[in-house]
Amino acid sequence: MRRARASRSMPLLLWACALAATRPALAHDLNSAYLSLREVEDGRFLVHFRASSSSLEEELAAPAVFPSSCRFAKPYLDCGTVGLVGTLEFPWLKGAETSLLIEIEWRAGQRLLRMLKGSAASLVVYGIPDHVGLARLKPIVLDYTRLGIEHILTGFDHLLFVIALALLVRKRRLLVASITAFTIAHSLTLACAVLGLLSLAAPPVEAAIALSIVLVCGECLRTKDSLAHRAPWLVAFAFGLLHGLGFASALLAVGLPDKHIPMALLFFNVGVEVGQLGVLGLMLALRLLLAPMRLSPRLGRALVYAMGATAAYWSIGRIVLVFIR
Repeated sequence: MRRARASRSMPLLLWACALAATRPALAHDLNSAYLSLREVEDGRFLVHFRASSSSLEEELAAPAVFPSSCRFAKPYLDCGTVGLVGTLEFPWLKGAETSLLIEIEWRAGQRLLRMLKGSAASLVVYGIPDHVGLARLKPIVLDYTRLGIEHILTGFDHLLFVIALALLVRKRRLLVASITAFTIAHSLTLACAVLGLLSLAAPPVEAAIALSIVLVCGECLRTKDSLAHRAPWLVAFAFGLLHGLGFASALLAVGLPDKHIPMALLFFNVGVEVGQLGVLGLMLALRLLLAPMRLSPRLGRALVYAMGATAAYWSIGRIVLVFIR
């Protein structure tokens, strides 16, 4: 857990440096903002808000629309016995080219660190209840499942690997076995990294992930027999271990509710699997639709070359980062 918390503290340090270096902005030329809520008494938080636009700081009566159970009177937020639980909304952030770093610290030692953009101007806080009810778990289930789906659909390196694997494995049974092996492998390293049992530097992991796509694309073009053709599930498992570390980096950057880490981890993984199955389902549907057209095999090879070239480009850039950091 110490390693995981250390990983989560890095964005704060980087953000503090960036905020300190920001030149005074005019009007609402806002590029960065920081909101801190530190619990000083049970249910009572000291609020500190800082923005690169001083005029915005002065104009805002409150930096956020807090849950209805809370009352804000500068500089304190009183949430009573319920605690800080619910949705924090930031209307001023919507549609802006602004990054907002939020840090919430509870007296018990838990901490939530989250970065928000104008495209997602709200944050759900689950609190730190002693007794967890079904109603409290529902937002965690929905939020982290959604985050998992978004990550697989917007994480293009993971997406390309799944597509390349589906192109490599033509037999359905082998494809199911390969995807299952990939799932088991990345679930293992995802859990180990999030729980602080495993820690590797991000640049080498990201470079290896890009190279894994290059290798699978190369195997798609190979006509001779190879291990990837005979036992694709083994290759999928090996590279799944790497991809799990990539998933962990994304999840730790988002932040985890300290009292509900296993639940958040489980449903983030569920979301990743839902996203993967959605991509595979779409590919199978396209195969069925395009089968009667008898398209030239060259089109498939062109797709593989394009994917491999993209991954090779990523690999070069990421390998350079390994040696310059």
